Amino acid sequence: MSRETIKYLIDMIPENDIETIYRVLIRFVPETEPLPDEIEAILEAKTDTSPAISHNEINWD
Repeated sequence: MSRETIKYLIDMIPENDIETIYRVLIRFVPETEPLPDEIEAILEAKTDTSPAISHNEINWD
């Protein structure tokens, strides 16, 4: 699929759906390259197998 095809399809979207489509598309546009420590944190989170804590188990006081 080409960019022109995508542009054509976007032109066919009704005006009342433009905001929704924008919110979906903007998620695929990278803002900046991640920093080395951000990459490390992402990798650490992906390999973390520790059990999750229930919301009700947290002492909020």
